[in-house]
Amino acid sequence: MASTENKTQMQEVEENIEMSSGIEKSGIDTTAHHGGGPPVDPALDRRVRWKLDFYILPVISSVYFFASMGRSDLANAKVAGMQLELGLSAQAYSNAATMFLISYIVFQLPGTLFVRLIGPPYQFFAAMVLWGMFTMLSVVIHTTSALLALRFLIGFAEAFVQGAVFYLSFFYTYREIATRGAIFFSMSTIAGAFNGLISYGIAIHLNGKHGWLAWRWIFLVEGIMPIAFAFVVLIFLPPSPYHIRFGFTPEEKAHVIARSASSHNVVEYKLQWLRVPRILLSPHFWLMAVISSAGHFCVSSLSNFLPSIIASFGYSTVNAQLFSVIVYACAAVGVIFWARISDITNARSMTLGASIVISIVGYGVLIGSENHKVQFFATCLVAFSAYPNINLQLSWATLSFAGYTRRGSALAFFNIISQCVSIGANQAYDDPPYYRKGQSASLGMCAAGLVFTVLTRLYMQYANKKKLAMPEEEKAALRGKSIEELGDEHPDFFYTL
Repeated sequence: MASTENKTQMQEVEENIEMSSGIEKSGIDTTAHHGGGPPVDPALDRRVRWKLDFYILPVISSVYFFASMGRSDLANAKVAGMQLELGLSAQAYSNAATMFLISYIVFQLPGTLFVRLIGPPYQFFAAMVLWGMFTMLSVVIHTTSALLALRFLIGFAEAFVQGAVFYLSFFYTYREIATRGAIFFSMSTIAGAFNGLISYGIAIHLNGKHGWLAWRWIFLVEGIMPIAFAFVVLIFLPPSPYHIRFGFTPEEKAHVIARSASSHNVVEYKLQWLRVPRILLSPHFWLMAVISSAGHFCVSSLSNFLPSIIASFGYSTVNAQLFSVIVYACAAVGVIFWARISDITNARSMTLGASIVISIVGYGVLIGSENHKVQFFATCLVAFSAYPNINLQLSWATLSFAGYTRRGSALAFFNIISQCVSIGANQAYDDPPYYRKGQSASLGMCAAGLVFTVLTRLYMQYANKKKLAMPEEEKAALRGKSIEELGDEHPDFFYTL
C-alpha cells in the first residue's frame, strides 16, 4: 500500500517536471542564466525557498557546525592544560594541527565525490559518529604520538562531510547560494565561539574533577555532541532534490528539481570519473585555487591559534577563551554581511576583493601596532573580513563550474590544494607569543588573493566575450550536447563577474 502511494507521488512529481517551462526530464535547463530561474509562480518559489531554508539548510549547517567544533577544539584544549600535561612544544602542537590536515587532504576528493554514491544522509551520519568517537578517545591519551594519531583519524572522518558544500548547491539557485553558503560557513565562526564558551565553562567548573584537567573534559563533551546529532541527519536529510522525504507537495518537489536544473545541475547526478582530472586544465580553476588557498591559510591559522594569539595580548588563559567569542562573533557577522552584498549586487569579484582589502588592513595593524587593545581590534577586523573569503570564493566557484562532475571536482580540488597550503599556516605560526612571522605570512597571502581575484575577473571577461563572438552555427552544434558533457564551455553558460 505504502509502495503504491510512493510510486503515485513520484509519478506526480515527474509530470510536474515535464510541465515546467524550459526544463527537460533529463534535468538540463539550457535556457538558464545566472540570476534567473525557472519561470514559475513567485508564491510557489517563495514557499519552496522558505521550506528549504527551514528544513534542509539548518540540518546541513549543523553538520558543518559540529565539524568546525572538531577542528577548533584543539586550540582551546591547548590553553586548557593539554600543552603542559603532554609536554607539547610549539612545534609539536603545530604538528598535531597539521596531522588533521594531512588526512583531511588525502580523503577530500572521495569525501566530496562519493556524496552521490554513498548518499548524503548515510555518509554524513557515519562521518559524525566516527569523529565523535575519535574525539572522545582523546581523553585517555598521555603521549604526543597518541594525539597525532587521533588528530589524523579525526581529519579522515571530517573529510567525508566536506561534500556538504557541494550538496547545498543542488538545492539553491545562483542568486541564493552565497547567502545560504554564508549561513552554512558562519557555523564555523559560531562553533569557534561556542568552543570558547564551553571551554570557559569547563575551565571554571570542571577543571580537576575526577582527576582530569579541563582539556580532557573539552574533548569528552565535544565528542558526544556530533554522535547525538548524527541521528537527526540520518532521519531528516534528503539524499537529493529528486528524493525529498518530508514536508513538500508533488508540485513543490517538482519545483525544487526545476530550481536545481536552473543552476545547471541534472536531476540524477552521475559521477563520470574520466572527466574528474579535466578540471585541472581550466585556467580559472588555478586562478581560483590561489584565492581559496589564501583564504584557508588565514582561517586555518586563526582557528588553531586564536586563544594563544589573544593570550599574547596580556589576557589570562581563561579570559583568552572568553575573548575568543568576541572575535568569532565578528567573523559570523562578516560572513553574513559580505554574502548579502554578494547576492544582492551579484558583483562576485568586487565583493571578494573588497573583503580581502579589509583583511590586509587588519593584518597590517596587527603587525605594526604594539597597543594590545588596538591589536585585539585588528584581530576582530581580520576575522570579520578573512572568514567570509572562503564562502565568497566557493560561491563564486559554484557559479563558474557547470555539471555535477565538473563542479564537484572543482570544489574537492580547491579544498585539497588550499588545505595543503593550510599546513604551511600551522607551521608558520611557530614563534610565540606574538607570532609575527605567521601574521606576516597571512598578510602576504591576502595580497596574493587580491591579485588573483583581479586576474580571475579579467580571464572570465575574456571568456564571456569570446563565447558571445562565437558563430551561431557553432553554438547550434554545441547545443546538441548537454551541460554535463560540456560544462562551462556550453554556449549558454556565462561566467558571473
